[in-house]
Amino acid sequence: MTTAVYPATFDPIHYGHLDIIQRAAAIFDEVIVGVYDRPLKNLLFDVSERLALVREAVADIPRVRVTSYSGLTVDFAREVGAQVILRGLRVVSDFELEWRMALTNKQLAPELEVLCLMTNREYAFLSSSIVREVALLNGDVSSMVPTHIVRALARKAGDGPPLSPASLND
Repeated sequence: MTTAVYPATFDPIHYGHLDIIQRAAAIFDEVIVGVYDRPLKNLLFDVSERLALVREAVADIPRVRVTSYSGLTVDFAREVGAQVILRGLRVVSDFELEWRMALTNKQLAPELEVLCLMTNREYAFLSSSIVREVALLNGDVSSMVPTHIVRALARKAGDGPPLSPASLND
């Protein structure tokens, strides 16, 4: 059985991420979406919100499970028994960072493979930061993210009450 981990902050998950996850689920026996809980950047959603949003987004994709993790991605991959770390590439500028991360991960964990999938052309412009910026400026992100994430972003833009997993289904 081959297991791949797909690590990211997913703040928020968007159609580019989902494209990679769906395609990976067709390749691997199991895909574990790892929601990184403590990145060195400002986040819009806390880890419990991101977990709930990602879980709802992938609920209909077979052989995919979602969990959060801390620390090094290679340690997370080892803990869950993965053989592959999966990364997505959108544009050429992603390649240098992904290359450096892949080489670092290979140095730290030579037994793990790093596989990069290129996103479909229609999602190449998408990033979580673009989605957040457009949404927080009251732009239409309905073509970029699933409906439940549009609602979650609208709540954040309106400074409404904090999200809970139950409120994501409103």
